[in-house]
Amino acid sequence: MATNSVGIKDVALRAGVSTATVSNVLNNPLVVTPATREKVERAIDELGYVRNESARQLRAGSSRTLAYVVLDAANPFFTDVARGAQEVAEAAGLGLFLCNSNQDPTVEHRYLDLLAEQRVRGVLITPIDPDSAQLLTRGIPLVMVDRSTDAGCSVSVDDVAGGTLAARHLVEHGHRRIVYVGGPMTLPQVRDRHDGAIRIHPSLTMIPTQAMTVADGRRAGQQVLALPAAERPTAAFCANDLLALGFLQEMTRQGIPVPAEMAIVGYDDIDFAEAAAVPLTSVRQPRALLGRTAAELLLTEAETTPHHVHRHIQFHPELIIRASTAGFAPPPP
Repeated sequence: MATNSVGIKDVALRAGVSTATVSNVLNNPLVVTPATREKVERAIDELGYVRNESARQLRAGSSRTLAYVVLDAANPFFTDVARGAQEVAEAAGLGLFLCNSNQDPTVEHRYLDLLAEQRVRGVLITPIDPDSAQLLTRGIPLVMVDRSTDAGCSVSVDDVAGGTLAARHLVEHGHRRIVYVGGPMTLPQVRDRHDGAIRIHPSLTMIPTQAMTVADGRRAGQQVLALPAAERPTAAFCANDLLALGFLQEMTRQGIPVPAEMAIVGYDDIDFAEAAAVPLTSVRQPRALLGRTAAELLLTEAETTPHHVHRHIQFHPELIIRASTAGFAPPPP
C-alpha cells in the first residue's frame, strides 16, 4: 500500500541502486539501461512510491499545471469554457485546476495567493473586477477570460453587441415593453449587455438581481407578474441563461404562456437553453473557443516572459432564435 513515508532512498535500497539512478529513471530514463530501469520501476510498484511533485516544482520554479478561477462553478458557461482550456492544457502535457471564487473578492484573492505559492504555470481568471490592481501583482502569467483589460492578455466576447442583438430581435418582433433582468451591475458583462440593449430600446426597464442564478430569475419573474397587466412587459432580456430559465419557470408556474404573453431571451446559449420546456432564444458565446484561445495565450505568455507582448482577442456573439420568442403577436395600437 502506498504511504507518504516511502521515499526515493527506500526505492534505491529495494532496487539495489543509488538515489541518483532512481532520480534518472524518474526524470531522464533514457540515460539508464533497460535492465536497471526495470529494477527501479519494479521497486516503485512494490513500495507504492509516489514522487513528491511539489518538491520537484519548487526546484524547477514552476509546475505542470494551469488554473482557472471562475465566478460561479455552478454555471455551465464556465465549465464549458474550462473544457476548452483543458483541451489545450492536456495537449501541452499539463493539468488544469478549477477554482470557484463564487463572486467573492476575498476568495478570489486567496486563490490567487495560493496558486502563486504553488508556482502554477499560469492562471486563467474570470475576475469579479477586471480593473483590480491585485490581479497582476503575483509574478505569474495571467489571462482574463470573458473580460477585457489593458493590463494583460484577455479573451472576451463583445457583450455590447450581444445586448444589441437581443433587444433588436425583440423590437423587430413588435415588443415595446421590455425588461432587462440581471445583476449585480458591478459585473462588467451585466453592464455591457444592458448598454447594448438600451441603444436599441431606450425605454428599457430593469429588474436588478443579486446574482445570476435560476432562483434570482424566478424572483424576477414574480416581480414582473406582480405588476398590473396594462404595465407588464411583454418581453424579458435576461443577462444569462440561468436567469432566463428561472424566469421561464415562474411564467410556467403561474400559467403565463411563452412567448404568446411573455417572450424571453437569454445569454450564453448553454446546453440547458435548447433543452428547456420552451427552448430559449439566446445570445451564443463561443464557450469552448474562449477557453482554448485563453489557454493558448497563457502558454505563450509563460514561454516568452518577460518579453511577452499582451494580446486582446474579442469574439462576436450570435443570436440563436428558438421558441421562447417565436410566434408573438403584438397588441393592436
